[in-house]
Amino acid sequence: MSSVSTNEIKREFLKSKLGLTGIFILSGLILVSIITISVIPASTFQEWNNPEKWISYPKTSVPSWVNFLTSEKIPEHKIIPGKIFESQKDGIFLTSQQFGVYFDYDDFPSDFIFETKIKYSDSHLVQIKVIRPDGITLELLSTSLPYSEIDTTHSQRYFSTDSMIKKSLNVYKNDFQFELLTSSTDAIFSHLDENKVQKGNYIFMINTYGIDESVDVIESKMILGGKAFGLMGTDELRRDLAIGLLWGTPLALFIGISVSVGSVVVGLIYGVYSGYKGKKTDEAMMRFNDIIYALPALPFLIILAVTISNSIFLMIGFLMIFSWVGIAKVSRSMSLQIKTRQYVEAAKIMGQKDSKIIFRHILPQLLPYAFASIAISVPAAITTEAGLSFLGLGDPSFPTWGQILHDANTYGAAAQGFWWWIVPPGILIAITGLAFVFIGNALDVIVNPKLKR
Repeated sequence: MSSVSTNEIKREFLKSKLGLTGIFILSGLILVSIITISVIPASTFQEWNNPEKWISYPKTSVPSWVNFLTSEKIPEHKIIPGKIFESQKDGIFLTSQQFGVYFDYDDFPSDFIFETKIKYSDSHLVQIKVIRPDGITLELLSTSLPYSEIDTTHSQRYFSTDSMIKKSLNVYKNDFQFELLTSSTDAIFSHLDENKVQKGNYIFMINTYGIDESVDVIESKMILGGKAFGLMGTDELRRDLAIGLLWGTPLALFIGISVSVGSVVVGLIYGVYSGYKGKKTDEAMMRFNDIIYALPALPFLIILAVTISNSIFLMIGFLMIFSWVGIAKVSRSMSLQIKTRQYVEAAKIMGQKDSKIIFRHILPQLLPYAFASIAISVPAAITTEAGLSFLGLGDPSFPTWGQILHDANTYGAAAQGFWWWIVPPGILIAITGLAFVFIGNALDVIVNPKLKR
C-alpha cells in the first residue's frame, strides 16, 4: 500500500459512483436519525415495552397506505380528540364532548371507545348519542356519574361492547335490519335497510348535565377501531412500528460506528506497535492476537450475553473485543514496511521516543486504510447485533431492528402473514449495510493500488 494524500482520496472518491451512492444513502440515514431524535420524544422509545403506552392503538394492523393499493378501502384506526362545548339553560348546565368522524371505508369499524377524564362535584347525568350522515340520531347510553360532595377527578371509558349500548340500540330494531348485524358498531354504521356501510359524517356526543355547575373536562378522546394504522402498521403488542423503525436508525448507526471505530483504533495501534517493536514483543503480541482470532465469536457473545448482561452498551464492548484482531494483523504488516523508511530511521537517530515515532510518522500513513476499514466494518457490527437480538439475546429496552424481528418471530408474524412486521426492518438492515459497503469498497480501491489497477 502506498501513501495517499487526503486531497487525492477526496478527488478519487468524488469520481466513484459507488462511493457517492453510499454517501447519498448514509446522508439519508443520518437525516432520518436527526429528525427522529428531534421530533420523537425519548420517553416514547423508553416506554417501548410499556403496554399502557400503546393501549389506544390497534393490534397487528396493516399500514394505512395499503388503501392506495387495494380496491376496497380498509377502515383506518382513528384517535379523535374531543371538542368541548358548554351551555346553560333554565339552570341546567350542559358540557358536550363532540367527536367528528368522516367515514368512507368499505368495511365496518371493529369497535369504538370513549376515554374521558373530568373533574366535578355533586351528581351529573351522562348521555351518549350519535348523529348519522342520514340525519338520524341514535341514543347510545344514559347513565349517571358517581355522586361526590367534593371536587373529584374521575376517569371513565365507554366501550361499544357495553351491554347498555346494545340494549339502547334494540329500541331501533324495527328501523334497521339488525338481525343481519353482529355488533353495536355495525348497527351504528349501517344503512337503514341493508347490511352495508353508510359513508359520510358522523358526530358522536357525550353530553353531561348538571344542576348547580358544569363538569371540567381534562381529557377527551374517541378511539375508532380499524384494521389499518399509521405509516408502518402495528405489532401484536399494539406498538407503532414506525416509531420502532425510526428509532432503530440512530441506534443502528450508533452501534455500527461505535464498534467499527473502536475496533479499528485498537487494532491499528496494537498492530503498529507490535510491528514497530519487533522481536519478542512482536512474537508475544501476535500469539495473543492469534488466540483471540481463534475464539468463535458468536458462541462467546451468546455466553457473555446470557451470563453477564444483555445491555446494548456491553454488547458494543463485546463486539469490539472480537473485531480488532484482523485489523491488527494487517496494520502490523504495514508497520513492518514503514519502519524501514529513511524518515523513521532518522527519527530514531535523533532520539525521538517510540510513541512519538508511532503516532507522528507511522500511524498517519495508515489513515486511508483505517477509514476504509471503518466503513467496511460497520455492516458486520449491525448484522451481528441484529442476529443476537433475533436470538433473544439483545437489549429488549431498545427498539433495534433486530429486536423488532425477534418479536415478530416470537409471535409468529411470518406464519400469520404480517409482512409489515418483518420486511421493513430487514430492508433497513440491508440498506444501511449496503451504504457502508459502497463507501468502504470505494475507499479500498483508492488506497489499495493493486485493486485500483
